[in-house]
Amino acid sequence: MADQHTTDAEACAFIESIASELSQWTALIFDYGETAWREYQSAQWYVNTLRRYGFSVEAGSGGMPTAFSAKWSNGSGPTIGMYAEYDAVPDNCQAAVPVRAAREGLSFSAGGHTDPHSGLGIAGLGALLATQAVMQKHNIGGALSFTGEPAEKVRGSKPVHAAKGYYDNLDAMLSFHPFYMMPLCNTVRWDTHCGAAYSMIYRFVCDQPEQWLTGESSAPIPQSHSAVRAPGANDALMHMYQSSKALRESMLSHTGGWSVSEAILTAGQATADNLPAAMAELQYMIRVPDINMAEQVTRVLDRNAEAAAMISGCRVERHWVSKSRHGLANHAMAEVVWQKMQMIGAPQWGEQAIEVAQEIQTNLSLQPMDSPFIDACHQLIEPQDAESKLRHELPAWQLNSTSDDYTEMTWHAPTARFYIARPALKAPAGFHYPSWVMNALGGIPATIDPMVQTAAKVMATSALQLLQDRAALARAKNEFEARTGGGVGGSEWVAPLCDYEPPIGFRWPEYVTTARGREWCIPG
Repeated sequence: MADQHTTDAEACAFIESIASELSQWTALIFDYGETAWREYQSAQWYVNTLRRYGFSVEAGSGGMPTAFSAKWSNGSGPTIGMYAEYDAVPDNCQAAVPVRAAREGLSFSAGGHTDPHSGLGIAGLGALLATQAVMQKHNIGGALSFTGEPAEKVRGSKPVHAAKGYYDNLDAMLSFHPFYMMPLCNTVRWDTHCGAAYSMIYRFVCDQPEQWLTGESSAPIPQSHSAVRAPGANDALMHMYQSSKALRESMLSHTGGWSVSEAILTAGQATADNLPAAMAELQYMIRVPDINMAEQVTRVLDRNAEAAAMISGCRVERHWVSKSRHGLANHAMAEVVWQKMQMIGAPQWGEQAIEVAQEIQTNLSLQPMDSPFIDACHQLIEPQDAESKLRHELPAWQLNSTSDDYTEMTWHAPTARFYIARPALKAPAGFHYPSWVMNALGGIPATIDPMVQTAAKVMATSALQLLQDRAALARAKNEFEARTGGGVGGSEWVAPLCDYEPPIGFRWPEYVTTARGREWCIPG
C-alpha cells in the first residue's frame, strides 16, 4: 500500500487534472438553479455522471424523486460517506456576471444559488472521484458512499435518508459547506455543531362555509350567497400569522440563539364572489439548539393553529416538512480534516478573480481595492480558536447553534463538518454589499473554482487517511460510541425524528417548459 504522502499528492494531482471539468460542472448546476424538491435536472445529471464513473446508483432514494444514493466498492474495508446538495433558493436568480442580472430568459424571482450548493456538490463529487482513482491505483480496500441530498434549504432529505437507513453502514462521513459566517471560515467545527430544526405547513381548509350561518332559514340551497360571510381560510391564516407573531417572544427563553420564521404559500385559491377562500397554507421553520425547544415552539404553534381554525370556521392540518436533530461532535474526525486543511492551505484567488471583484466594486460606485477579498478567505483558523470565538456570545447551556441538516449524519457515523472560504469582498466603512454580489461570486468560475478545488482536496485526502490509517478511524469510531453511549441505539443516541413521508406533493416553486421556453412557476 502506498504511503499517505503519496496518496495525498496523487489525490490533489487528480483534482487539478480535472479542474476544467469541475469548473464546467459547477457552472452547470449553478445555471440550473433548481429549488427544493424540484431539482430534476441537477439530480439526473449527478446520477448519469456517477454511473459513468462506475458507481451503482439508486435514483429517487428514500421515496424522493430528486434524491439518489450511489455506491462503489474496491473490496473489503471501511465505507466513507460524502454527499452533494444542489438546491437553490427562490427570489435569488443571478447570472454569473459582475452586475445585477437575472439568468437569461428568467426573472429575478426564479431560483438561484446563494450558499452556493452548486459548488458544495461538485466539490464533493471531485473528492469522490479523486478518492476512487487513488483507491484503484493502489488497490486500497474499502467503499465509497455518495448521496444526493435535495431540499437542504428546508432541511428536507437527510432526515428521510437517516430514518430509512441510508447512513447506517458508514464508518465515517465528511461534510463540507462553503463558509457563511465568521469565524467558521477555513476551519472545522469542534464542539458546537448545528442545532435542531423543525419545519411544518399548517393548511387551513374551509370546506363547509354553509355551516357558518346555520341559523339562517332563508338559505335552503348549500353554498348560497350567505356562505360568503364565512371567514374562510385566508382569515384563519391571518389569525395564525398574527397570533404567532405576537407570541414569538413567549415561545422560548429570552437567552440563547434561536429563530422562528414563516412563509405564506401560494395556493391559487381565487374563488367566486360568493365563496370564501377554500384553502390557505402557512409554513414555519424553527431553528433552535435542541429538540426540546423545537417541541415547545411546536406546541405553541399547534395551539395557535387550532384557535385560528376554530374562530374562522375552518379545520387545520399540520404537515411535516422536516424534523432534524442537533449535531454530535467528533474531535477525532475534526483532527483528521484539520491536518489535511493545514497541508493544503486556504484557497488562493488569482488575477482574474481579483479583476472580477474589482469590476463588481466599480459597478457599485466603489473605489476598487488592490486586495478585494476579506482577509479571512486567505487564512486558516484553528478549530479550537474558532470554537472559542463562536461561543463568545452563546450562553454556557447552549450546546448547539444555527442549523443545517448534516446533523442527521452525525448520529449514524463519526462526522467532520468543515468550511472552506467562498469569495467575500471587503467593504468600506458603513457599506453593505447587496445579496446579488455573493450570489454572482458563487457562480463566476474565476471566483468560485478555488473554493471547489480546495474543498475537494481536503475531502479526498481526509477520506484516504481514514481508509488507510485504521488507528485514526478507530479513534473516531471509539469517540462516536462514547458520545452515543454505545453507538447507534446506545443510551445517549438520538433516534431519527422523521415519522412522515417526504413532503414532495406540495406546490413547491419550480421550472416549467412551455412553447415560450423554460419559465419559473409558482404553481396554483
